[in-house]
Amino acid sequence: MKVGILGGGQLARMLAQAGLPLGLDFTIVDPKADACAGALGRRITAQWDDDAAVEALAACDRVTCDFENVPAKVLDALTGRTTVHPSARALAAGQDRLHEKRMFESLDIPVPSYAAVSSRPDLAEAVARIGFPAVLKTRRMGYDGKGQAVLRSDEDLEPAWQTLGGQDLILEGFVPFDFECAITVVRSASGEIRCYPLSRTVHRDGILQLALAPAPGHEDLQARAETMGRALADHLDYVGCLTLELFAVEGQLLANEFAPRVHNSAHWTIEGAQVSQFENHLRAVCGWPLGSTAARGQSLMINWIGQMPARERLLACAGLHWHDYGKSARAGRKVGHATLTEADGQGLETLMGALRPALDDQLALLLGGLMKDSA
Repeated sequence: MKVGILGGGQLARMLAQAGLPLGLDFTIVDPKADACAGALGRRITAQWDDDAAVEALAACDRVTCDFENVPAKVLDALTGRTTVHPSARALAAGQDRLHEKRMFESLDIPVPSYAAVSSRPDLAEAVARIGFPAVLKTRRMGYDGKGQAVLRSDEDLEPAWQTLGGQDLILEGFVPFDFECAITVVRSASGEIRCYPLSRTVHRDGILQLALAPAPGHEDLQARAETMGRALADHLDYVGCLTLELFAVEGQLLANEFAPRVHNSAHWTIEGAQVSQFENHLRAVCGWPLGSTAARGQSLMINWIGQMPARERLLACAGLHWHDYGKSARAGRKVGHATLTEADGQGLETLMGALRPALDDQLALLLGGLMKDSA
């Protein structure tokens, strides 16, 4: 079976790595000539709506995405010519933060306070209603901390407006969360849904740095997160994996945003689950039976941001699995990850303690805080 992927980054790379043993062939379209998934299939360097690229994708048996900001019109153009998952409607639902928040509310999924902002007076009015601190965000194209500004006082309004104004924005109330977490669900074309264990997540500068799963001691939140994820997947008639990012606040969950694709917070599933998110996404897209989402034990995923660290000392750590995406170094860029796996939480804590001295100071501090909070 031939599978086309719109987007050729590390998510497409890991999809292809999961799909090649299943006998799948891949056509990968990305505007960047150095897209790191290109070596694992037929690479087409072109804009998303390039006619030749669209024709090549239409010749595939299935088409999916590794990037949520692919124009939905491209999926519309492919629909009817081949099988497309997720649908253009599902992809579009995650491309506008205001529409996304309203959709969550319609599904009884709690969200932080928010307001649409289209002008400087709108911003002043929204701040007067929501208060400080707050986060001003672009409604479209923001990810990994891009396209947003934290507002702590009136003095922050004009600089934020100068940076982000001139486009549709949303102001969100700052959430004093206890911690962040994420739930990944996979849904088949027949409507079967399976949920992965909740991942406890830690961000630095708006970029995911650590993910611990299953999130220890939060079985009650697992059930609530599954209810939200199932409602969202059913509402969108979704096929494949999606992830709902959440804030945990005093025993409750608030939805931040969702990603209509495989997600960084579930990379641990490659080694840490019975069937990874990447394989299950492909199973769903291809119309095959879903695999088990059960955890094999306890896992910690660490993102490498900017550049890959020296590997020798890290590879000496027991239970560590190494993933180099083959991307050039660049500040703020996800270039790889590593996953620690162990049979239980106590064993993983031992491995985490042994790993800390091999990490840079900031990352070791974040890991120490996660270990303390999860004890």
